[in-house]
Amino acid sequence: MVSEHTVKSYDDELNRMSNTIMTMGGAVEVQLVQAIQALVRQDTELARATVEGDEKIDELEMEIDHQAMRLLALRQPMAVDLRMITSAPKISSDLERIGDYATNIANRAVSLNEIGQVKPLFTIPRMADFAQGMIKDVLDAYLSRDTEKARAVWLRDEELDEIYNGLFRELLTYMMEDPRSITPCTHLLFIAKNIERIGDHVTNIAETINFLVKGTRQLVERPKGDKPSIYAGRTHSR
Repeated sequence: MVSEHTVKSYDDELNRMSNTIMTMGGAVEVQLVQAIQALVRQDTELARATVEGDEKIDELEMEIDHQAMRLLALRQPMAVDLRMITSAPKISSDLERIGDYATNIANRAVSLNEIGQVKPLFTIPRMADFAQGMIKDVLDAYLSRDTEKARAVWLRDEELDEIYNGLFRELLTYMMEDPRSITPCTHLLFIAKNIERIGDHVTNIAETINFLVKGTRQLVERPKGDKPSIYAGRTHSR
């Protein structure tokens, strides 16, 4: 017979793993906010501090992997507990990738601060705010095991794609009109693409939440906006 102490210890370990995921998610949100602030404010010092912060996110991912492996090895979980444990490394992997994209943005901010910025910069913060809202809501959905909220976040990825496509066309116009803008606009294109990819990883998390709760990743067919031909055929996984 399983003792009450053993059950409580098991529940504590599951809760600790969930809490680590939420901590990692919070760190990722901060990473993105700081990267965009560094870009807008032309703050090279903040950009470099943001890059250094990526190490903490990597450490949290490793901690979640360790917690999941320990639970699988020692607890022999079944049903929803098994899905919860196997979902944790998938979610942490997507969060880690989001952190990497935020770090990439911070690195681009350093370069842009050195060469100067261009007019459509205001669209980047709007796009980043939208992506940050998706991150926050998908983490809330994970915490509450709310599949409807996860699905709502998943559907919002199409709007993020539309913002990206509009910015892509705008930046191409600037580059064609003024060759001097090619270098800064190229940096902004990569930054915008990084934010768009953040949205893809958020939708991955939404699908994993659906799997955790219902046992299936499928929500509905993934909606995607029209992509510029240069990015045709992209995948949304790591």
